[in-house]
Amino acid sequence: MTGLFDCFQRPINYLRISITDRCNQRCIYCMPPEGVLLSPHQDILTYEEIHTIVRAAAELGINKIRLTGGEPLLRSGVSELIKMIARIESVDDISLTTNGILLGQYAAELKSAGLRRVNVSLDTLKQAKFEFITRSDNNLSDVLQGIELARSVGLNPVKLNMVVMAGINDDEITDFAAKTISDDWHVRFIEFMPITSYDGVTSPFISVSDIKKRLEPLGKLEPCPPRVGNGPAKYYCLPGAKGSIGFITPVSEHFCFQCNRLRLTTDGKLRLCLLAEEAIDLKQPLRSGISLAELKKLIEKAVSSKPLRHYLAEGYLPKGQPFSKIGG
Repeated sequence: MTGLFDCFQRPINYLRISITDRCNQRCIYCMPPEGVLLSPHQDILTYEEIHTIVRAAAELGINKIRLTGGEPLLRSGVSELIKMIARIESVDDISLTTNGILLGQYAAELKSAGLRRVNVSLDTLKQAKFEFITRSDNNLSDVLQGIELARSVGLNPVKLNMVVMAGINDDEITDFAAKTISDDWHVRFIEFMPITSYDGVTSPFISVSDIKKRLEPLGKLEPCPPRVGNGPAKYYCLPGAKGSIGFITPVSEHFCFQCNRLRLTTDGKLRLCLLAEEAIDLKQPLRSGISLAELKKLIEKAVSSKPLRHYLAEGYLPKGQPFSKIGG
C-alpha cells in the first residue's frame, strides 16, 4: 500500500493551507465584529516554508492543495506561492477559497500562475443582507463580477458555498438553486456548524433534509457526479440544469469516515481535524533546520494521530483558533 494513510486506513491526499488570518469581512459565523487578534508577521509561515511543507507532504502522497484564509487574496504575492506549488510534480490540483471581493482583480493572474479553480463563499444575493452577514460595506456586485471573471479565464468550475442559516438567508435557498439552471452555477449548501455565538447567532441550524424539501418546487433532484473536487459534498442536478447543487452535512450526517484532509494554519500548526484542538507544530522544527526526511516523518506521525470523527452532535464544541486562522 502506497501513499499516506491514517490509522483508520483512510487515504490522506488533501491539504488545506491558511496563508493569512486577515480578512476584509467579519462574517457572523466566522469571527466577532471587532475581528480577532492577528498573528504577528514573524509568526506566519513564509511562502518558502509553506513550499517546503507542501513538498514533503507531496512526497508522502498529498496531491490536492487548497489555499484559504482569512481571505487569501489579501496576502501579497499569492500568485508566486501558487507558481512555487505548481512546480511540485506530484501536485495535480491547486484551488483557492475566497470571499470574492478581490477575485475580479486577480482571476487572470491566478489562472496564469497555475491555479485550477476557486470556491467563493457567498451567503446571499441581496446587498442589504450581504452587509449584515459580512458586517461590511463591501459591494455584492464585486463578488458577482469576480465570479464571472473567474469563469471567463477558466477557473472552472467556480463553486459557490452558501452557509444556510434559518431566519437569516434560508429564504434564498430556491434563488441560489435556480441559478444552477439559469446561470450554470455550481452551488453548495452547507449546514451551519453550531460553534460560534456572534451577534446572537448561536445556532440558526437548518438540516440538509429541510433544505431539500425547500427545493421540491423546482423539480426532482437527480444525483450527478461532481465535476471536480476533493470534498465531502453530495451532488445533484435539477431538470434542465447545466450547473449542480451540492450538500455538505457536517452536523446531520457527518462524513468523517471518508475524511481525506489535513489543515495547515497560518502559524504552522498541522491540524488533523477542523473540529479537534490537537495540532502538531511544523514551524519551529522548520526554523530549527529540520531536514525534509525528518519533516516527512513528523507529518506521518501526526497523521497516525488523526481522530476518527468529530463530536458536534454530542455537544462538543472545540476551543482555540477561530475559522479565520484555520481556514474552515
